[in-house]
Amino acid sequence: MTATPVTLESLRADVAEILEQPASTIGDDDNLMDIGLDSMRTMNLVMKWEEAGLPIGFPDLAETMTLSGLWAIMRERLAVLAPLELSI
Repeated sequence: MTATPVTLESLRADVAEILEQPASTIGDDDNLMDIGLDSMRTMNLVMKWEEAGLPIGFPDLAETMTLSGLWAIMRERLAVLAPLELSI
């Protein structure tokens, strides 16, 4: 898992960077596809998150195209992973 804490704001910052727009313009419930997150950018974002050890993939973005939805998935998976890492 990642050493840097993951937050809704860090996810927003990553999406904003990929879309080359200010993070303040991306709302929690904005449809990311509607604001420019096409399939190529989605793959780049997923690769960035996978390299950082974040438990989210392309199917997750296809299923929920909002930051709030992605954050819900991420929190759930991180909560499951945290106890496993403590026991290693």
